[in-house]
Amino acid sequence: MLLVTGWVDVDPGKRDAALVAGRPHMERTRAWPGCLDYVWSADLLNPARIYIYERWRDSQSLASHLAGPHYAAMRDTIAAHGIRGIEVWKYEPARRGAVYDSKGVPRADFFDEA
Repeated sequence: MLLVTGWVDVDPGKRDAALVAGRPHMERTRAWPGCLDYVWSADLLNPARIYIYERWRDSQSLASHLAGPHYAAMRDTIAAHGIRGIEVWKYEPARRGAVYDSKGVPRADFFDEA
């Protein structure tokens, strides 16, 4: 599994329009083979910021998306709303664990209740 996370800052007066314009990209990308999650989300405290969250089955799925038409269209859409900054990273998680244990207590450590 691969995670892609980060943010894009656009013209603050155009952020909400960018999110609306991005909806078709989100819908089409979510239907792309190997896409598990694909979300653009507004930062409610920063009027310019859009957070990016993607989850892909594997690197081949992500590579296919990056070479495909939806990615190119997404870049054009964001650019039309005045990119002011961007920081997006990909991760390959080595570990996965629940945040809440069986008693509903949030924990920062990795635990095994088996």
